[in-house]
Amino acid sequence: MSTRRPICALPDLLVSQIAAGEVIERPASVLKELVENAVDAGAQTVEIRLEAGGIRRIAVIDDGSGIEKNELALALTRHATSKISSIEELESVHSMGFRGEALASIAAVSQLSLISRTKDAEHAWCLEPGAVEATAASGALGTTVDVKYLFDRVPARRKFLRAEATEFGHCIDAIERIALAFPEVGFRVFHNDRAVRQWLPTSALKRISDVLGTEFNEHGIEVNAQGGMISLMGVVTRPTAARARADRQFLFVNGRHVRDRTVSHAIRSAYADVLHGDRQPAFVLFLQIDPSAVDVNVHPAKHEVRFRDSGAVHRFVQQTVTQALAGVAGAQNENAFAATTFATTSFEPSAATSASSEFSTRNETSFTPQANIQRAFHLRETGHAHSTSPQAWQTLYAPLEEQPPVWPLGRALAQVHGIYILAQTSSGLALIDMHAAHERVVYEQLKKALDSQSLPQQALLVPVVFRVTEKELALVQEFEEQISRLGFEMAAVGPQSMALRAVPAMLARGDLEALARGVLRDLEQIGASQLLTEQRNTLLATMACHGAVRANRQLTLEEMNALLRQMEQTERADQCNHGRPTWIHWSVSDLDKLFLRGQ
Repeated sequence: MSTRRPICALPDLLVSQIAAGEVIERPASVLKELVENAVDAGAQTVEIRLEAGGIRRIAVIDDGSGIEKNELALALTRHATSKISSIEELESVHSMGFRGEALASIAAVSQLSLISRTKDAEHAWCLEPGAVEATAASGALGTTVDVKYLFDRVPARRKFLRAEATEFGHCIDAIERIALAFPEVGFRVFHNDRAVRQWLPTSALKRISDVLGTEFNEHGIEVNAQGGMISLMGVVTRPTAARARADRQFLFVNGRHVRDRTVSHAIRSAYADVLHGDRQPAFVLFLQIDPSAVDVNVHPAKHEVRFRDSGAVHRFVQQTVTQALAGVAGAQNENAFAATTFATTSFEPSAATSASSEFSTRNETSFTPQANIQRAFHLRETGHAHSTSPQAWQTLYAPLEEQPPVWPLGRALAQVHGIYILAQTSSGLALIDMHAAHERVVYEQLKKALDSQSLPQQALLVPVVFRVTEKELALVQEFEEQISRLGFEMAAVGPQSMALRAVPAMLARGDLEALARGVLRDLEQIGASQLLTEQRNTLLATMACHGAVRANRQLTLEEMNALLRQMEQTERADQCNHGRPTWIHWSVSDLDKLFLRGQ
């Protein structure tokens, strides 16, 4: 039988080292804390000097407001901070730091010195490692924090550090994230006395390009929206530029880089209709929200946040990104099409545009009126694919010489192998996959038609009863209104039993228990659910695929041009329903290179 140990307070040094284990994992953790302190101090420029990947030395020099002489020693004690002084301020934090434990934790596992000068001081003051009194020193306005020999006093922590090059890479990642969050601040980074990075103060969009390269310039779509006390700005990349890895995804909440499943899920939902397979979008997004509506004190390293109304945040982010991605075909080629981009094109009322409208009207008659939605589902259930009638392609299209030369997708020249449409644009050639393009057109029309009417609900002849937990019962009560809007009717019939009495009509043939549980799971995790929309869209995508024009269908030039005009008026027409591109473009210079012209 073991002997009982008495309860006692831990020594301050041990407490500090435990805190360091939570906040200070590696040199990059130290760098993050020090640079955020510099930004909080109002620095305009920050210089960073690293040695041996930050293991041997991390020095951060800023031109911020500085620290008073009599506060230098206090700054190295636990929970000493100038950022907050009350519970009320903790509940609406505006600064990056606020706990007052970073410097104390770093000093406990390294040799840390401070040199600082305020604007009213005649000279700077220095606090050496282990000293309790500051001494006079030379130095400009601002603060220098010099950290040497990280974890030398804690061998158990040091053995977990990786190679110098690896730790240096983590340091660069950390400073890049902060540089993205604060474009108005200039940064210089040196490693082993060699300059490795420099970013001058600039705009947010220019800083994204400076830090992350040309990818966001070439494939980026600007996002900028505001609704009440919340706003979202930044850049998302086009679906055709999606990556195999999620290594270019940056989310900042009130300037703080975080990982948040509510926002991540909202972004994935916005891309759900346009991504191919497991591809990952790239984005840099800045979410600004009332500080009192977000809790930043939920993670030791402040990598996560919690929103007071996660459902509202989810809806705002998803709608904003969805709208940004909902460009029509050809609108993104502003550089390629110069002054003839679709976004700035003004169509004149002519026989050509009348023909385009005719194609739109007849297509909608074939595929999308509200009266035909149920018929379309009936055709799907009975196995009869909805096909395109030849009449849907007949138009009053004008001769080519009457067409204004401003259409982003140009004029059709020919059909290639019964699959592709070759078109001449104002700056080159476009090749369009006619089935994939028409599939997107039909799919968007089906969605629009279904969105214009209320979601029909189907009562179940025999309710589905299933076991639930107390937490799930509470969720049904908490989100009763949202569940009803989604087309469900469910209620408790026992302490651990739930009865499902009505479901959305179009999904009534599925696994209803799994569907209901999935909705409850989404509501619990993010305060909203996209499960029904995702399943509905899957059905509509299948219908659109069957309804689109098939390969080897011979089209006239008028029919091809009508499809191009329809693409130019359809959201997300750059990708088919499976996320693959519907068309590609070669500029005249691209064609010249193929034939070595001018070389």
